[in-house]
Amino acid sequence: MILCWRRTAKGDWPRYSAVTAAVLLFNEALLGALLVLVDHLGGLDRSTAHALFLCLHFGNTLFLLAALALTPRWLSNSCPRFGFVRTPHQMIAAGVGLVSVIVIGMTGSLASLGDTIFPADSLRHAVLEDFSSNSPTLLRLRVLHPIAVVIGSLYVFWLLQAFWRKQEGSAWMSLLPITLTGQIALGAMNVILLAPVWLQMTHLLVAEIFWILLVLASADQLFAIHDSDVPPSRKKSAPANWNLALKTTGHISCRGGPSS
Repeated sequence: MILCWRRTAKGDWPRYSAVTAAVLLFNEALLGALLVLVDHLGGLDRSTAHALFLCLHFGNTLFLLAALALTPRWLSNSCPRFGFVRTPHQMIAAGVGLVSVIVIGMTGSLASLGDTIFPADSLRHAVLEDFSSNSPTLLRLRVLHPIAVVIGSLYVFWLLQAFWRKQEGSAWMSLLPITLTGQIALGAMNVILLAPVWLQMTHLLVAEIFWILLVLASADQLFAIHDSDVPPSRKKSAPANWNLALKTTGHISCRGGPSS
């Protein structure tokens, strides 16, 4: 955060993302401490409080990862000031898509907690518990995870279609469908093998990598540098193709080329 404050000017977005990351880091520690306190109260591992703090903790983790990923991405631009370049309905679609992926993570943490507290002795027994009215609420909530996965996957396909239509690509866009496929495969293995701890940890790691790629791809799709936001000193130092793009389109993309 201190480095961003020293290397950027007032109004540059990396300042905001770096400060946001610092705030979320402190909040991460607070939620983690509260989660530990709940566990140490005795007999409350299955409580609503444990599930609530677990969801908040994981949701905060995803926001923290997003802020940490966007900060160096925006710092890599010579003009780290942006504006929205998509229509309102596209921005709403992106918002719903990103929120659905956050819900995937939260419901996944609940499913993992249920698998750990109530281990099943067979796949058939585990599936029956998801739909039994006599099962604990934590187990019946597991069905929300695959539903959220479907919605989140639709957003990924929308992103891929948007980039392919513009005939643009990036390193994370090429990795996004691969990571999504691997994550779905790990989820299926997690169900079949009755959620061993090592597989849950691998599933979590790939989920966070997928989230980072998705945030970076969404940022490229939604934001562009606008002429009115670029200080005069940075316009003079911008590459020639950036200046040409500013004259012809009024704004340039985050990678320096004309945006559609």
